[in-house]
Amino acid sequence: MNELSGKHILLGLTGGIACYKAAEFCRALVKAGATVQVVMTEAAAQFITPVTMQALSSRPVYTSQWDGREANNMPHINLSREADAIVIAPCSADFVAQLVLGSTPELLSLLCLARPRQSVPLLLAPAMNREMWSHPATQRNVAQAQVDGAVVLGVGTGEQACGETGEGRMLEPTELLEELIAFFRPKTMAGQHVLVTAGPTFEAIDPVRGITNLSSGKMGFSSARAAKDAGAEVTLVAGPVRLAYPRGVKRINVKSALDMEKKQ
Repeated sequence: MNELSGKHILLGLTGGIACYKAAEFCRALVKAGATVQVVMTEAAAQFITPVTMQALSSRPVYTSQWDGREANNMPHINLSREADAIVIAPCSADFVAQLVLGSTPELLSLLCLARPRQSVPLLLAPAMNREMWSHPATQRNVAQAQVDGAVVLGVGTGEQACGETGEGRMLEPTELLEELIAFFRPKTMAGQHVLVTAGPTFEAIDPVRGITNLSSGKMGFSSARAAKDAGAEVTLVAGPVRLAYPRGVKRINVKSALDMEKKQ
């Protein structure tokens, strides 16, 4: 069963090199069972063409608030009313600022302002240079966007197109898909705090010898991710493993009982 079956996602693209990831994200959404309507800013079209996004979504791409294809000439109303969620990926620093100010220079910002806030959630996947991301103005705007009801999915860390390394990268398409699926799941564990232990441990017998096990940690990590997706606050205590930690989970790495004693 496709996890997003029956969901209609409005995928907004703003200006940024991460638009190449939006193509794969759009494809992943369709494979997961969603229908996707793409809306692009003028800047986004400098990085990837509407033709590409139309081919991947199997729907005409909207770029202008004056698009005459809508019978009532109101794409900002019609498109926002049809969506189960609006996802902006990539979301530039400038677009976050527009949302906070209520500025509507293009169709995408206009439909975000016009969306029914109680029924159409707005999810943002920021993408920008590390200095832009850490700038106080950006952080203020991101915080205000959350206060205004937007869900900020966070950013990745690593090499950036400019050659620098740090926070600000857009999450990978698979991560965005996981976040969106988790967003729609019922939050049956909201308000609960879950502690999960996973992976191998090493219990010292003496300074040389110890008792260990060959646990991969996969079951514990999956349990932590499921609890987090269900709305719980999760702490994951893990031994040495080669697994990616679930996003939004508090992590504690340990190698042995001695490590736990040192942390206390």
